[in-house]
Amino acid sequence: MFTIGDFARHGRVSVRMLRHYDAIGLLRPARVDPHTGYRFYTADQLALLNRVIALKDLGFTLEQVGAILDEKFDADELRGMLRLRQAELEAALAEARARLAQVGARLRAIESEGRMSTQDVVVKKIPAVRVAELSATAASFGPHDIGPVIGPLYDELCGRLEAAGVTGFGPGIAYYEDAGKGDGSVVVHAAMTVPEGTVVEGVEVLVLPGIEEAATVVHRGSMDTILPTAQTLALWIEANGYRSRRFARELYLECPEDRSRWVTEIQEAIDRA
Repeated sequence: MFTIGDFARHGRVSVRMLRHYDAIGLLRPARVDPHTGYRFYTADQLALLNRVIALKDLGFTLEQVGAILDEKFDADELRGMLRLRQAELEAALAEARARLAQVGARLRAIESEGRMSTQDVVVKKIPAVRVAELSATAASFGPHDIGPVIGPLYDELCGRLEAAGVTGFGPGIAYYEDAGKGDGSVVVHAAMTVPEGTVVEGVEVLVLPGIEEAATVVHRGSMDTILPTAQTLALWIEANGYRSRRFARELYLECPEDRSRWVTEIQEAIDRA
């Protein structure tokens, strides 16, 4: 048997926590010395302690933990619950990282006010191109709403193209339009250039019209950090007597696994104000 101190060390918990678990009947000592009141535990009780801690980490209250343990969940069931919780935490972490990147982009835009270079903006004609696309609606044009929509669209689109045996597709082109609901929502079109004659079940194939006059600028880095580049384009459009005609397109020139190395051309249709 182990003293409460030794058991706490083996279980990587505090003595205070074990005393509390004893007090509420969640994890009783295997034996209590009737003369000294010292608590003693067995190694077998580590399994129960592991379940208690695991359920707490899943977000259950101690009262709920007790009720669950009374139902005698087996190791496979607990493992499944922990994996589910792990996936939830990983998703929350990914979302937090994306938001952190967006905050950083907003901060860089603020820090660059009044001194953002517009020398790299180029006006050119964008030709029409044949694309295969999937679309969905995002709550807003903000990166935090666009990202969770456009990523899965491209995953599904590329998967369908590959399954249909389409080769030579790409690069990707994303374009947007107002959803017409009056709430700021936008329709997200995730498109890939494809060869003539492409037919894929469940995928729309169309000719994306060209842009007669577009102000363009190249963004290098993750799309989560696109804000300063997009605002550079907006400054140039106004300073040169143009007006924007619609949402900008995004032409994905290079998309390596490391998103910080992405190269994207922003293309915004313009005319004279």
